[in-house]
Amino acid sequence: MKTYLIALTTFILSFSAFGQNNVIVLINTSVGDIVVELYNETPQHRDNFIKLAKSEYLNETLFHRVIPNFMIQGGDPDSKNAKPSVQLGNGGPGYTIPAEFNSRFFHKKGALAAARMPDGVNPKKESSGSQFYIVDGEVLDPQRLSLFEKKLGVAFSPEQKQAYTTVGGTPHLDGSYTVFGQVIEGIDVISKIAKVKRDQNNRPLQDIIMKVKIIK
Repeated sequence: MKTYLIALTTFILSFSAFGQNNVIVLINTSVGDIVVELYNETPQHRDNFIKLAKSEYLNETLFHRVIPNFMIQGGDPDSKNAKPSVQLGNGGPGYTIPAEFNSRFFHKKGALAAARMPDGVNPKKESSGSQFYIVDGEVLDPQRLSLFEKKLGVAFSPEQKQAYTTVGGTPHLDGSYTVFGQVIEGIDVISKIAKVKRDQNNRPLQDIIMKVKIIK
């Protein structure tokens, strides 16, 4: 990657909270609000996102890359006031964050993860200092999930299998990008954003501007 409803939300919540004191962040957009819980178990990514929110660094940036059944990506500072059709996705604060992979946190629907540059120029899989994505994903049947296991050479945990075959996700990203949070409210907004009309670079034709703030 370049640098439902009540029942669904209840299911995702059951997988999300590993601690009672996790920081909660509001991402406000014209399409709706998304509330995200940040994981304490990925402290460098958590603290960086808190810093970005408190400094208003992410305010007025766009969800500049959206793909249905995959993810919505934002956080590029170059997207502020960007002209229509300009390709985005290369901006950042000038630093990266070391990967913080945790097998308990995977790419189920609503997962918040850090974007990054490709392996060829980023063998340590370090994360962008500001760009992130939220998983839209798709529900996979057990047979297709098994094919992913064979292709990736991994064995998914019971929790991964249950999530990917019920609420969906993007299992092929597991272990390659740091997941550091989870949507706990506004799960439907992700799919709404992912399905908007977009150009050849998957940038929405109508800007989806965000404002980010800590609410708890």
